[in-house]
Amino acid sequence: MPDFGYRKSSYSDDVAECVEIATNVPTTVAIRDSKNPAGPFLCLRATAWDSFRVAIREGVL
Repeated sequence: MPDFGYRKSSYSDDVAECVEIATNVPTTVAIRDSKNPAGPFLCLRATAWDSFRVAIREGVL
């Protein structure tokens, strides 16, 4: 298992909406809930993450 270096989203707040992502592992993006760092996380290919970000920006999702 890679050693992911998570950082908190600038859109997250301190109480309810806390998302962290890790982009320090080539070709992989890891996503987790910062309120539960030992809990489950998602791993996506970097290309899938990029497609997701574009869809959000363009209002598709």
